Amino acid sequence: MKHLASVTIATLFAGASPCFAQTGDTLNDKQLRDKVLSEIQVTFDRRTRTIDSTVFRLDEKVGDLDKSIKESKDAKEKADKLLLRVQALEDKQKAIDQNEMNIFQANYQSALVNLVSMDREIKPLILFNSTKAFFGSLSETANPMNYPGFQEWYKGFNTYLQGNKDKSPMLSITSSLLNVTGSLTSAVPLTGPITSALFSSMTSYIDGMGKKEKDLKAQSEQMLSLTMKLSQFNYDKDQIEHEWETITKELNDLQTKYDKAIGSNLKTLEVSSADFAAKFTKENDAEKRYLYMTDLRQKAADFVADEKEDNPKEWKQLVFIPMNEVQALKLRFGQITFRISQNIVKYSDLFAKYRNDSQIGAKVKDLEVRLKDLQETFDKAFDPLDYINSANKMYKVN
Repeated sequence: MKHLASVTIATLFAGASPCFAQTGDTLNDKQLRDKVLSEIQVTFDRRTRTIDSTVFRLDEKVGDLDKSIKESKDAKEKADKLLLRVQALEDKQKAIDQNEMNIFQANYQSALVNLVSMDREIKPLILFNSTKAFFGSLSETANPMNYPGFQEWYKGFNTYLQGNKDKSPMLSITSSLLNVTGSLTSAVPLTGPITSALFSSMTSYIDGMGKKEKDLKAQSEQMLSLTMKLSQFNYDKDQIEHEWETITKELNDLQTKYDKAIGSNLKTLEVSSADFAAKFTKENDAEKRYLYMTDLRQKAADFVADEKEDNPKEWKQLVFIPMNEVQALKLRFGQITFRISQNIVKYSDLFAKYRNDSQIGAKVKDLEVRLKDLQETFDKAFDPLDYINSANKMYKVN
């Protein structure tokens, strides 16, 4: 389960390249995305103001013409002004149509920028290093072999086990299960059906000691106590890590949908996957990535304009479908990363439970330090609420 949890967090959106360095960039990936989105907004607002001004002027013109037509006594003058009125209404409709296209262009540009940005907003290598350290320490803490005196004591217990397994069904079962798990030299299994047999056999070992083995008995009782504590620690830990299975399935499904969405949109804009990978995914220079995103943004605007001209009846639907897909992806990713964040926090409660224990407390305190590093790294790499909020607000009014 530890491996699953580590892999789950470390390979979020595995399509992102783990080989780039980002700390030296002028702008980080979120800032780069926001810069391009801000430029889209500025362009949209400027065009909207221009169109609104045109519509207002044409409305005034129609109003003046209506008044002039009503007051005019000359038939030819009325006819001429009626033609001017029709022309003004046609110009107004053109402006309204242009504004509609302006909205769809801005929305599709926003969708594309958000979709493309998701390819680099995740930092798998940085996060992997933190998860590797944390889950490695978590595994070490849960293994009694890593505690002072246990390995040496365990050798004596195992000698007792092998020498008496033919005399007791419980000892025989314990010996068999330990051999199956291969844990005689690595780790003692502290979860599952074997624990009951293991604890019973340890108790038999202690009960069989004579009065002259006072020190060994005291040590054995400490080792039994340690083993039981770690068994409970493992049980509590597994309750948290069970959630990683569901999260992993969600991430795998999301990854598939993301790959399909990015592939489809790049194809729509006639951009090859190789070109995108070279000029964006693997590109270390933030300025070059900015220019590339700006170029993609222009392609998105041109695509909307071309579709409106070539498919006057279906162009809205052709643009609306990918917009919906991207919004759903971004929202879902935000929800999944939020679940991951919540699951990481649960370890804090687990460690608080064992922090002051005389036998395992020191290692748990070390885990708390590594957990803090993991949380800080996660928080820098991900902002679940930003994904969710920006997904809900990423489109203009349509």
